[in-house]
Amino acid sequence: MQFRSALALFGLASVLAPTAPAFAAKDTLTIGIAQFPSSLHPDIDAEVVKKYADGFVIRQITAFDKDWKNSCLLCTELPTIQNGLAKIEDLPDGKKGIAVTIKLKPDLKWSDGVPVTTKDLAFTFKVGKDPNSGFSNVNRWDRATKIDVVDDHTAVIHMTGITPSFNQWDEIIPEHVEGPIYDKATGAGEYLKQTLYNRAPTSAGLYDGPYKITEYQSGAQIVMEPNPYWSGTKPGFKRIILKHIENTAALQANLLSGDVDMVAGEGIGLTIDQVLELRKQHPDDFTYIFKPSLTYEHVDLQKDNPIFKDVKVRQALLYALDRKTLTEKLFQGLQPVAATWVNPLNPNYTKDTAQYPYDLAKAKSLLAEAGWKPGSDGICRNAAGDRLSFELSTTAGNRLRELQEQVLQSQWKAACIDATIKNEPPRTIFGETLKKRIYPGMVMYGWSSAVTESPLRTLGTSQIPTEKNNYGGANYIAFSNPDMDAAIARMDSELEPEKQKADWAIAQKIYADQVPVVPLFFRSEPHIVPKWLKGYEPTGHGDFACMWSENWHAE
Repeated sequence: MQFRSALALFGLASVLAPTAPAFAAKDTLTIGIAQFPSSLHPDIDAEVVKKYADGFVIRQITAFDKDWKNSCLLCTELPTIQNGLAKIEDLPDGKKGIAVTIKLKPDLKWSDGVPVTTKDLAFTFKVGKDPNSGFSNVNRWDRATKIDVVDDHTAVIHMTGITPSFNQWDEIIPEHVEGPIYDKATGAGEYLKQTLYNRAPTSAGLYDGPYKITEYQSGAQIVMEPNPYWSGTKPGFKRIILKHIENTAALQANLLSGDVDMVAGEGIGLTIDQVLELRKQHPDDFTYIFKPSLTYEHVDLQKDNPIFKDVKVRQALLYALDRKTLTEKLFQGLQPVAATWVNPLNPNYTKDTAQYPYDLAKAKSLLAEAGWKPGSDGICRNAAGDRLSFELSTTAGNRLRELQEQVLQSQWKAACIDATIKNEPPRTIFGETLKKRIYPGMVMYGWSSAVTESPLRTLGTSQIPTEKNNYGGANYIAFSNPDMDAAIARMDSELEPEKQKADWAIAQKIYADQVPVVPLFFRSEPHIVPKWLKGYEPTGHGDFACMWSENWHAE
């Protein structure tokens, strides 16, 4: 009954405009986004919306494509052991490492016309190794001990050990623009404050992609125009506009009125129930793409909250949720329930972990074992009289997340658990609340991972954001487990797939047993694009379609 009442309160039908436009301006593409980046520095802050915005204007050295294969974006050839661009070498401590040769494309230029060279690569390595910089890369620069610059387009990166991600490298930043700023920065956090990516993101020379940012209105929109020095495929639009409309119902109305042409499906646009309803009401007006993805929706727990100290309480939180019915009712079965952060699509997935099917009696039993008994108001209390009550937060204005909150709140109440909803703007949650862990109870959100990315960034002890490391890293739950760290270290230093898989299984078992978060489901990316847009190919993983936006064009 609680589930049905929550659905009735937050009905799935959306207010729809009567018709959708047949065409939009063919030289301008306006994309609606429900979140706005808290920064634009490509290597600082692990935000989905920031990575999406940067994907149009600045390129990673390598990225996984739509077929989930690693490929070169800035390099001429992907380094492998087989082609000799990656070689096992002896390290001074007697261990083995890998020397990785990166050959940059010779015709790359920054948006001010200055060539992209290995000086930029060496500079990015220098900043990325600095713990005060706040870097939070998927593919960390501290995996390397040094870089030998051979010439303007060739450099050899010497890895700290054997790691299967040796040919996966993120964005580089312009030494001639950011170098003087970094050199003047003193103390933790100073570079982040002074970088032009945050202070003046329309500055010349910050971008090496097919587009450059020409207009930036904080919290409102980002305007991009072709980079005149881009040497690749000529971009198909004179302008791409990222228009921020935080309320997803308003975003939907803007789509139908023609004020925006498309909505990004990477978790920063409309919710999947809205897109399903749109498809039902307007089946022929847009192209609808539902792409299975690695984006993981879950609820982080504040580890310092006394309520969550007992693993029995954490397990009870899961047993009390009917996640299967939730996904079937809200998403028509398109978003599968998650057991851990590892999607069944991932080759390293294992099904041999603790499972928590809906079992209200089991939830109540575990709470009783942990010392929580129902009070006169229906909410559990412990021996000291403390109520089993906490705050539950998510991104304000996201209608589906707010509905999910109502469902969780209702189902937990049936198990004598009180969740009080208190939401925040996305920029606050991702810019401050999560990385500084200043939430008192829970935060619900999603993050996307790369195809073969290990959980170091989100579960490794070294990646816990602190003031000392300028809140770099994305281990927002401050999870610290020596067995997990050891498994991650092994999977990050093993080239044999089967041995990697064994350690992935260990890590998933630890995660499922310890329940540091409440896993919910894996998203299916709901993309809505105009029928005239061609060349658009969603990836379903952390390297987004916008990284190939030069191929987008109007028919």
